[in-house]
Amino acid sequence: MILPSKFLPAERSLIVVGGEVLNIIKDSPKSVSEVWERVRGDRNERGLTLGFDWFTLALTFLYTVNMIDMKDGLLTIQKVAAQ
Repeated sequence: MILPSKFLPAERSLIVVGGEVLNIIKDSPKSVSEVWERVRGDRNERGLTLGFDWFTLALTFLYTVNMIDMKDGLLTIQKVAAQ
């Protein structure tokens, strides 16, 4: 589910979908609906589909591993403090 496997193609793995999300929000924070529209549109151009449930699983994964955060209703990349 998180990583591709024999039964789960790479384009459906949460790590790849999460990478697409990070790529979209890397320059500026965006709303969840804006990121969803961009991910869905980019995938449709490549002939791939993605359900909203799988998209939200990718967001949950990214939040769980402290890669993204939500501030003022916008998704942002989490800044990691050096220790």
